[in-house]
Amino acid sequence: MREIVAKAEPELSQPGAAAFYEEALAELHAASIPFLLAGTYAVSAYTGITRETKDLDVFCKASDFPRILGHFKNRGFDIVVEDERWLGKVIRGDLFFDVIFASANGTMPVGDAWFEHARQVELFGQKLKIVSPTELIWSKCFIQLRHRYDGPDIAHVILKARDDIDWSRLLKYMELHWEVLLAHLVNFRWCYPTERDAIPDWLLDELLGRMARQRELPRPQMKVCRGRMFSRVDYAIDVAEWGFADVGGEGDWRND
Repeated sequence: MREIVAKAEPELSQPGAAAFYEEALAELHAASIPFLLAGTYAVSAYTGITRETKDLDVFCKASDFPRILGHFKNRGFDIVVEDERWLGKVIRGDLFFDVIFASANGTMPVGDAWFEHARQVELFGQKLKIVSPTELIWSKCFIQLRHRYDGPDIAHVILKARDDIDWSRLLKYMELHWEVLLAHLVNFRWCYPTERDAIPDWLLDELLGRMARQRELPRPQMKVCRGRMFSRVDYAIDVAEWGFADVGGEGDWRND
């Protein structure tokens, strides 16, 4: 496994958080349950950006989610299954860390490839695995809510870790939602015109070719709002009042 030196670490917003995280991560190692660090810690490690954080993101496979929560429950920690589709928390007083095995919209299950391509870094005095830049970008592509947008994190990871991104693997992850990937790449090109060569030509050719072919097709008959995959709240009116289908289910038929 490739070991990297973290370019930076986040600033912890609560006193005692470092000791809590160090203890929790040592517990995970002792239990021999596979896990990865992601989120702000991974962004800081790859980009050198330092910002305040109130939690820690521990990623695992779905099969290990109950094992991790059960382990900490047996050790006297409080646990919460916040959303059985993707998220739980381990809590001690005002401190907590998230346990995540997928994205809120179900598009990003954590699998074996995450561990196969993980990097190793030293944090909290321990050797820890963190997600690779490729999976880190994937984990952030759909975080586009009114109060939180992770586009800048994606742009910064591309800028600072471009040579370590497996674009073919990222495209496979985003195969069904390639337009979301294209939007992030166009955003990067606009933000950094001098760094446009960070995006491989073949990838832009492929995505723009898909768009050209899509434009030749007739418009879909079913009215669907995939914005709900970004935010169920921000796009609620589309389903409640405007006749669009949710990600699943039936909507109005287009009436030209």
